[in-house]
Amino acid sequence: MNSEKGLLIVFTGHGKGKTTAALGMAMRAAGHGMRVLVLQFIKGSWAYGELLSCGKMEEIEIKPLGTGFTWKKESLDEDRRLAEAGWKEAVSEMKRGYYDIIVLDELNVVLSHGLLPAEEVLETLKNLTRCPHIVITGRNAPDELIALADMVTEMKEIKHPFHRGQKAMKGIEF
Repeated sequence: MNSEKGLLIVFTGHGKGKTTAALGMAMRAAGHGMRVLVLQFIKGSWAYGELLSCGKMEEIEIKPLGTGFTWKKESLDEDRRLAEAGWKEAVSEMKRGYYDIIVLDELNVVLSHGLLPAEEVLETLKNLTRCPHIVITGRNAPDELIALADMVTEMKEIKHPFHRGQKAMKGIEF
């Protein structure tokens, strides 16, 4: 692990591909022997593609931290508690220095739903003196995070089969 501060990378926007781009980076890094941690703030432990495949790769560790589909619940208390615990784990891992890349999947969704205080997250990211590359995904990235980031990509939806009534497809959306 490098003793310098890594890049802060954000994938955001309303188009598909934010997590997919982050996982592509994870695979690329693993190919170079780098250690990658993927903390998934929203997804639960149901059998979705990246959880199944990353479990087969020694360089990439993936941990689901949420219960899934936060936006469909009446009470967000459990999600808030899980987000706080997940953020503590993320901060600990960023400071520990074992991983070369840490993906904070759907952290932007957590922030936009108010499950974590954005100011605390931004302050922590700003004040890290050494850490791995950090990749943050999810819709609605806060403007302050975009300003802080070294690299930002916005995914823009042009067309999606969901709008024709097509349900999420295995291997494509999950």
